[in-house]
Amino acid sequence: MELLTYLLTGAVAGLAAGLLGIGGGLIIVPALALLFASQAFAGDTLMHFAVGTSLATIIPTSVSSLLAHHRRGSVHWPAVRGLTPGILLGALAGAWLAQQVSSAWLGVLFGVFEVLVALQLLAGARPAAHRAVPGVAGMSVAGGVIGALSALLGIGGGTLTVPFLLWHRVDIRMAVGTAAACGLPIAVAGAAGFAVAGMPVGVSPGFSSGFIYWPAVAGVTLTSVLLAPVGARLAHYLPRQALQRTFAILLLLVGLKMIAGA
Repeated sequence: MELLTYLLTGAVAGLAAGLLGIGGGLIIVPALALLFASQAFAGDTLMHFAVGTSLATIIPTSVSSLLAHHRRGSVHWPAVRGLTPGILLGALAGAWLAQQVSSAWLGVLFGVFEVLVALQLLAGARPAAHRAVPGVAGMSVAGGVIGALSALLGIGGGTLTVPFLLWHRVDIRMAVGTAAACGLPIAVAGAAGFAVAGMPVGVSPGFSSGFIYWPAVAGVTLTSVLLAPVGARLAHYLPRQALQRTFAILLLLVGLKMIAGA
């Protein structure tokens, strides 16, 4: 039953990612928090396990997505190289910061972020292009912020990276592909940070490394990798705007529930 719920979570996350281009972490983190609570994980580390495990599931999916976008020539590699050093440091800092925050407050932070994403999706807002891609210093700072927030929230960073690139005159297809490539260093550094941060925890479930629970990683990854391409194909046939609004309302409700339940 436990494995079945992980497989279902991965399937929903993969379909949503393929259909709407939304990072699976927005679904995986709250789903894992609910599942881990039902499995009697310690309440003071519940969200830490959900976030750390979510980051670990993003590693294989980001590799698959990166390769697919690279084959289509839709990765802005100079931007990836410029953002990656800051992303790596920021993701490690975000994992450390998460350790300093209680599970309840981590849930509130994630809930607030989901509400903001939901409102943005409902508004259909997209940042207008204002300036060219910044230099080394600007890209490093941007990468640090993206990496820190993404690791703190257990997401692949596309929700933050895509608007940043669009604002700096990068084409939407190139922005999405570049964000997918940036998801790999975010996930690797963030997952490593949560694995190390969770080691001092006295009581943890079996089959875990720090704040990463491997049975959940395996189940979620298996179906998310399989279903993401299916979602991408369905996106050509289903009403994208109606789906986006439905998903936004779901995110809004989940976000409000996480805030209220903290």
